[in-house]
Amino acid sequence: MNHPEPWPLRRLVLRTPRLELRPDDDAGLLELVDEAHHGVHPPDFMPFAVPWTDADPRELGRRMLQHFWDVRSRLAPDDWSVNFLARHEGRVIGTQGFRAADFRILREVGTGSWIGMRHQGRGFGTEMRAAVLAFAFDHLGAVRARSSAFADNVASHRVSARLGYRRDGSTWVVRRGQAAEDVRLVLTPEDFVRPEWKLQVEGADACLPLLGLE
Repeated sequence: MNHPEPWPLRRLVLRTPRLELRPDDDAGLLELVDEAHHGVHPPDFMPFAVPWTDADPRELGRRMLQHFWDVRSRLAPDDWSVNFLARHEGRVIGTQGFRAADFRILREVGTGSWIGMRHQGRGFGTEMRAAVLAFAFDHLGAVRARSSAFADNVASHRVSARLGYRRDGSTWVVRRGQAAEDVRLVLTPEDFVRPEWKLQVEGADACLPLLGLE
């Protein structure tokens, strides 16, 4: 008897000219942990709403693995989050988050990402976010994509501007004991500034039921 694939996400691949994005796997997560230990941002700046990089280095790796395992285990068609591992020349350099709730009805996705400091400044952040946006708009039928970044996160805002996002308000939150403005951003398929390259996708059809689509 042929049984259905229990985890079709393991066969999903997004390819750009320089990157390969696959949903997280345990071997790749160990590489991601190593990348985090090499540094994600300068010590005097916190780009994340949840300051996970402030963890004790002795516990950072375990906490990262537990977080990704928890996210993976809670995936459901009406509330999902897929953490793509971005690889350059076969090595993990960062992660591109991709999430939605009630996607079948709302057709809206959210994104978030980080890249190791030693790989920053080479356009990888723009390339990996453009990949999941093209996947969302062209393969899943999304009508909106949302993101956010602290007002002083210049690099993230530059990526958003390149891709066509517009500001959609802001909220104030506590960051390392001080008030910080978190800027909301939104993008539609019509405003998406598409890259010159075309995204290559493998294994998407089998994943659709997991993402709330038939």
